[in-house]
Amino acid sequence: MDHKRRSGLMQQFIFVGPTSLFFFVIVLIPFFLGLYYSFTSWNGISRHVEWTGLRNYLHIFTKDPSFLHSFWFTAKFTLFGLVLTNLLGFALAYVLTRRLFTRNVLRTVFFVPHVIGGLLLGFIWQFIFVRGFESIGQATGWSFFNLPWLGTGGTAFWAIVIVFVWQNAGYLMVIYISAINNVPRSLMEASRVDGAGRMQTLRHVTIPLVMPAVTVCLFLSISWSFKLFDLNLSLTKGGPFKATESVALNIYNEAYTISRFGMGSAKAMIFFVVVAIISLLQVRATKKREVEL
Repeated sequence: MDHKRRSGLMQQFIFVGPTSLFFFVIVLIPFFLGLYYSFTSWNGISRHVEWTGLRNYLHIFTKDPSFLHSFWFTAKFTLFGLVLTNLLGFALAYVLTRRLFTRNVLRTVFFVPHVIGGLLLGFIWQFIFVRGFESIGQATGWSFFNLPWLGTGGTAFWAIVIVFVWQNAGYLMVIYISAINNVPRSLMEASRVDGAGRMQTLRHVTIPLVMPAVTVCLFLSISWSFKLFDLNLSLTKGGPFKATESVALNIYNEAYTISRFGMGSAKAMIFFVVVAIISLLQVRATKKREVEL
């Protein structure tokens, strides 16, 4: 018995130990260090760390409108990014589960943008918005392409949304394709025998059965939207005049550009709590929806 117990403990140590060690060193220690520094005025360089208590948090909520503005921008971006990315991803999946000759090629084409890094995509699309759209607008005379896409806060917002949806819809498409392919064909055929049309089958059979995939995709898109950083940095740098500055970019500028690491850590803690609460509420709501359906 003792030998079996020692053998089981050794197996756990071998297989789980390295992962637990990396999680402890890379995730837990930095998290608790950030929590500690959020109560200080550390500049990220000095050896002297001054304890300030709740001063950073009070300053954020009373004297830092830029952070609140970036939070509003991020929340608005998350709403549009969440809806549009999932709608496009599901639409692509629904079409590409049909018997199309080029569906495998199209799946690859739509998935490839997710593989490209956000920084590179931002620089590519910056060229497209500034140079490419201008050339198309001059050739066609369409006012849509002549808009100052990165010149005003409103158009720059939609520019980021367009690139974000284009980048991530293909990834969600793969998840939705897997879920749709797992819908029992017998149920689909039974709905057709009962006289249900394509939209009725989609609404009453397909969507309820892919709700677990919807839960996963909503969670992923919320996480991606709230953590928007590399695309924001390379495409607009938060401009014009911080109109498109996300929370992650605001935290980065606070900690590494202004060298107020303590204040940046406090913002990061607030950001973490808000995202955690929203993610838990979303998962709970969609899980409840799965049971109801």
